[in-house]
Formats: sequence, structure tokens, C-alpha cells
Amino acid sequence: FDINPLASASVAQVHTARLRTLPAGSHRALSAENGAEVIIKIIRPGIEKTVRKDIALMKGVARLLEQCVPIMKRFHPVAVIEDYERTILDELNLVQEANNTQQLGRNFDCSPLLYVPEVHWPLVTPNVMVAERVYGVPITDIETLKANGVDMEKLARRGVEIFFTQVFRDNFFHADMHPGNIYVSVVQPDAPQYIALDCAIIGSLSKTDQLLLARQLMALLQKDYEQLARLLAESGWVPGDVRIHEFAIALQAVCEPIFDKPLDEIEFGPILVNLFRTARQFDIEALPQFVLLEKTLLHIEGLGRQIYPALDIWEIGRPMLEGWLREQIGPEAILAELKRSFPLWVEQLPTLPQLAYDTLSYLKQNNQAQLQRQRTLPHRDKERTKQMARQRRLRWLGIALIGGAAVAAAPQPIAHQLQQIPLISWLMAAGGLLLLNPFTPRTYSNLNDEH
Repeated sequence: FDINPLASASVAQVHTARLRTLPAGSHRALSAENGAEVIIKIIRPGIEKTVRKDIALMKGVARLLEQCVPIMKRFHPVAVIEDYERTILDELNLVQEANNTQQLGRNFDCSPLLYVPEVHWPLVTPNVMVAERVYGVPITDIETLKANGVDMEKLARRGVEIFFTQVFRDNFFHADMHPGNIYVSVVQPDAPQYIALDCAIIGSLSKTDQLLLARQLMALLQKDYEQLARLLAESGWVPGDVRIHEFAIALQAVCEPIFDKPLDEIEFGPILVNLFRTARQFDIEALPQFVLLEKTLLHIEGLGRQIYPALDIWEIGRPMLEGWLREQIGPEAILAELKRSFPLWVEQLPTLPQLAYDTLSYLKQNNQAQLQRQRTLPHRDKERTKQMARQRRLRWLGIALIGGAAVAAAPQPIAHQLQQIPLISWLMAAGGLLLLNPFTPRTYSNLNDEH
């Protein structure tokens, strides 16, 4: 056990060691000479208390921002912090990280694209994780990679391929792909293999979000901005009443500069300015479930610019997206769904006759109730007509009483003048009052209830 840490970070640090014996269950060809080399990741004592205090402070600031800065509401800072809280607390549980590491390794088992160290489960606890030690060149050490003859274009293309594979094929992606966690094996320089470390933060999407994201990216790649605008509205990125045509034109102005250009020719500054201007204009909201994915995309873009700036991400991603969408909504996907659902259908088959009988009985009772209501409608219409007539007579009487009271209470000269008004004028005034408010509130309420 080397007491000096190999690496040190905010919540944990890593030491190297050798095992006296290989743990039961290990299946890879590890170095058995003088014991297998391993790394030991150890959580810092008392760090959880510190993290919870920091999270509480961040939540307070986020709430303050939502209350005092109206534009911040569309970015849901409180929801983002709550999502981050779940992520960072999972990061403090090394059993969870070991699970993530094993699942990611299983997804890329025997793959030439990505290697994931093996976890030694008998030596894993919530505070300590032991895994296979691997050797490689840091992804940011471009000079060493070139000195070893690594095919930089292929390395960059494989990085993009790994990203799309994790997000769409596996729906399980490494969400902490900063340069310190990514190494490269230079054993085969013409076919470089990535090495993924520190799988504490893993992202995934719901099936609906995953399919919607793929459709949005395909609309973007096909430059179908109107379809992209509709999909963004459907997913909740913009309000449902957005003017699709105007939104599509704004999206085209933002997205066109990134097409048909390698990374080194794309000016991201002006694009970001246009993007934020569009966000304000159309009330675009940030969705918390995509935060980890957006963070991962930023890491991929940054690594791509360092490794091979002439890389065209879209040219690599298009065929992968098209193939995945065919698998999800094509005939094979429908057949696979039928196969998955068939056992459930067989299980429910004995209950179908009773279900059909109950449904028919309900429809019969509903039809009888509708016929009964139809038979009573004429009688109810007559009652309503009589009620309205009574209300009109009462209204006339009320107007006459009010007029008579006004005349009787008025001084004699005014009363004498009112007596000179023709009867037709009184009738017109009364009729006007009736037209202004033909029903009492009670009658109007009753008619609404019947309707």
C-alpha cells in the first residue's frame, strides 16, 4: 500500500496497492506476478456533512435568484441544484460508483472503443472501492500521444462514437468526462482505445426524452428547422403557444453557422450570443433532466477541439442516429415490443371474457341513461319556458312598482312633469331594462346547470 496518494480531489483520493491474492470472481487476465496492481479510492472523512452544507447554501442562492431575477426562472436553478444534490450524494457512495463502473464495463465488454477497469467487489464498501489499475496517456497530453504515433483523427472519431453509443444504444453515459478521467491506451496506435475512470456520475434519460432528443438531432442534421421547432415545443423547451414559423427562422439563424464546418472553423462566441438572444425572445427553458447531457457534450466538444480540430461531429453522428431510430420505430422494434408484451397478454387472457361482459353492461346502462334523459328533455324545456315567463312577469311588476314609487316620492312639479310622459315611453324604458338583463341570476344559473 502506497501511503502517498496517486491522485487527490475534493471528496476522495486514490492510492495504489498490490493484492496478495486475486479476489474470487475476477475474470480478466490481470497481472498475477507479485500480486495484481490495484487502485484504492477512499472517501474523505466528514465530507458528506460539508457537502450537505454547501448544497443548502446553493439552494438558498438558487431560490433567491428565482425570486429576484425573473429571467432565471426559465433555467429552473432550484430544480438543477436538487438534481445535482442527488448526483453528488451518489458520488459519496462508492458502492454506487462500483455499480456504475461494472455496468459501463459490461456495455463495452471486449469493445475496441472503450476500456473500463474491473472492480474487485469483495473489497468494496461505501467508503472504499478497489479496482484494477490501468495505464494510459492522459487525453490532454497531445504531444505524448503524437509521439507514440496515435492516429489523432481516429481517436477523435472514436470519442464521438462512444458518446452516441452511450446516450442512444445504452442510455447510460459517463457524465464526468473531464480530461482527468479520460486516458488513452497507446498499445495499438493505429486503433487507439479510450480508458474511462471515475464513473461516479452517470447520466440516463427516460425513453420519451431519449427518443425526442434523437428526433430533434435528426431534424437539426436534416436542416428541417420547422420540425425542430415543433419538437422543441412538444418537449417543453418553449411554450406550447410559440409561433412555430418565427421560431424556426430564429433557429435557422443560430444553427446554420455550425454546419459543414470543422470544429476549428466554428466561432462559438457569436453562436452563443445568438442562442441567448433567441432564448429570451421565445422564453426557452432549460430542462433539468438534460443538464448532465449538456455538460457531457461540452466536454466532448472541448476534447474534440484539442485532439483533432478538423473533426466533423455531425458527419459521424448522422448514420448512428439514423440506425438507432430505425431500431426504435422500425418493424423490428414493433416485433420486439410484441414479443415483450406477449407473456402479459397471455396472463390476462382468462380475464378477457369478464372484461368484455363488464364493458358491454356498462355501455348498455349508459345508453339507457341517455335515452331516459332524452325522454325527459321536452318536459324540462316546458318547465324552463314557464319559469322564464314567470320571471318576465315578475320583472315587469318590479319595474312598475319602482316607477310608481319614484313618481309618488317625487316633489309635485317633478311628478307633474313625469305624468306628461307618453305611455309608450314608459313601455320602451321597461323593455330596454328587460333586454339589458332578461333573466335573474337564479334563472341563469339554473340554465347553466341544465346545460
